[in-house]
Amino acid sequence: MQERAMRRCAVLSAEDNEILTRVGPGTPMGSLLRRYWIPACLSAEIAEPDGAPARVRLLCEDLVAFRDTSGRVGLIEERCPHRGASLFYGRNEECGLRCTYHGWKFDVTGQCTDQRSELHPFSHRIKAKSYQVRESGGIVWAYLGPAQTMTPFRDFGTESLPSGLVAVNKEQIFCNWVQSMDGDLDTAHISNLHQFDAIDDVPDDGTDKPGYPSGYMSMRFWRHDPRALIEVDDAWHGFRYAGIRVTPNGYRHARVTAYIFPSSTIIAQIPFSTRQIFVVPSDDVTTYRYNFTTQPPANPRGYGGPLFFTYEKYPFEMLPPGGVVPRSYTRENDYQISRVAQKGTSYSGIADFRSQDAMATETAGPIYDRTAEHLGSTDVALIRMHRQLLRAARALAAAGGDAAAAGLPALGGAGDFQSIRGAEKVLADGEDWRVLGTDADPVVREALGGS
Repeated sequence: MQERAMRRCAVLSAEDNEILTRVGPGTPMGSLLRRYWIPACLSAEIAEPDGAPARVRLLCEDLVAFRDTSGRVGLIEERCPHRGASLFYGRNEECGLRCTYHGWKFDVTGQCTDQRSELHPFSHRIKAKSYQVRESGGIVWAYLGPAQTMTPFRDFGTESLPSGLVAVNKEQIFCNWVQSMDGDLDTAHISNLHQFDAIDDVPDDGTDKPGYPSGYMSMRFWRHDPRALIEVDDAWHGFRYAGIRVTPNGYRHARVTAYIFPSSTIIAQIPFSTRQIFVVPSDDVTTYRYNFTTQPPANPRGYGGPLFFTYEKYPFEMLPPGGVVPRSYTRENDYQISRVAQKGTSYSGIADFRSQDAMATETAGPIYDRTAEHLGSTDVALIRMHRQLLRAARALAAAGGDAAAAGLPALGGAGDFQSIRGAEKVLADGEDWRVLGTDADPVVREALGGS
């Protein structure tokens, strides 16, 4: 009875769902997200000085990003302040983006520097809206809040990441950002949505015991026990949660994912992981997902062996390691579902791994009405995320937009962002999953050169 009552309390009201999902200027959630540095575009999208600008729609604002002659990056409003023509069609030349309508030119700060058609130029009085940017890890990050509220940049490890290790992709999803985030905080779905029949052919390699299983055996555990126990542990950066399954040999297998407020996750991996997924609202009904490397690989003992998707009978297409991901599996073509495959190859019948997730989140509608939800035991982590976001949005509004006074979590300077990790292991008797992937984990200490 108590558990059912708690689930009913977790279902959002229409008002809360509106706050959670709307991100435009002046909205509570939009104001909250504007207090954090968020990805605006890939560096590769504006790779060349004086090259083509890129359209950027971010938190319901239409912007353009460009790299000027000297290599500096600008992010300014798309509409020319003269009469509203799109600067996406502008000429990127001589340290500025020039509108092709009347020749007004803007530098990376948005300052108008030339009005070639004016008899009496007044360019010094014209400034396009612009935002602070920072390149790190192959991403152009932006701060869309008021300049006086700017919070420190959060270094997840990308500031010192060697250029040869930079790997980042960008995927567009056609639904509200929270729906996409919900899927990242839902370890239970891997026992259903991503299943395929050939997992049954994975040979028992002897790693179903306390310690680190192979990636292939991990897939067997997901399939064996679809009823994961979800446990959540609050942290300074948001929380970490574990999906705990019983293995065929009767041990507890823990997959630990980290949630980094407000909109990123580090998914479980053997023995631990730092690769991050950052979910960014383009607007209320369109989302971008940035999947990127933050730190050099650190697994000197090779725990886990080959990644699970290298299994010879693995049937799904995977995301490319870098660039803008093309969408060939969409709602318009029913995600190319094969009913034959659904009955004999995979649980979903959809041949692309990430498109399985896209199907699940996009088909709930552009903005899902959460008053219609019926939440269960698998939803504990996403419920916690919703509550943290709503609490922070209300606190920021009550503090008049002062992020420090509002006590917002995971602001730059709040902690060591490079110490946030996901992890995965078969637990020994009495072993606490909360230690996995932390600085106290012996495997982490050994991998990073500690004692």
